[in-house]
Amino acid sequence: MEPTRNCPLFGGAFSAILPPGAIDVSDLRPVPDNQEVFCHPVTDQSLIVELLELQAHVRGEAAARYHFEDVGGVQGARAVHVLSVKPLCLDNLSLRGCCQDAWFLSGKQQVAKENQQVAKDVTLYQALLRLPQYQTDLLLTFNQPPSNSRSLGPENLSCPPWSLGNFEQLVTSLTLHDPNIFGPQ
Repeated sequence: MEPTRNCPLFGGAFSAILPPGAIDVSDLRPVPDNQEVFCHPVTDQSLIVELLELQAHVRGEAAARYHFEDVGGVQGARAVHVLSVKPLCLDNLSLRGCCQDAWFLSGKQQVAKENQQVAKDVTLYQALLRLPQYQTDLLLTFNQPPSNSRSLGPENLSCPPWSLGNFEQLVTSLTLHDPNIFGPQ
């Protein structure tokens, strides 16, 4: 099994530890400039790191809920349900020097994939890291589909499904190297 690796993000402006087997989706299809998207080689799991405009009109737990509902709207979710929202300890983050506020949300969204009529419950874990000095909300999302459409037979055991621990490592290891990514301050 391939070990976790520290990977440059956004042209090297950030880096983070990605879980084993992470495939850069931009090698497969276009991805917006404000996103880094990775998929699991066997399961339908995905990880997204997004640089978003700071939503200063919402604060605290409400900001995490706002972004969760916004993602649901963008994905055409038929239903969104927040399971929990908790503050993240800033001391555990590599971004603690510039992150003013951080939240961890878990929830479910009922989403139909493109060209499919049946919506499935997808579990989402999100970490919202608020960087007001850069007018940025950093949103990290771990999509956990209900079951894998692909076989997890012996030939695929070399890359087991990602865990919540893998996502937490991504969140805590995210490091800013070049603040110029945010433009002139």
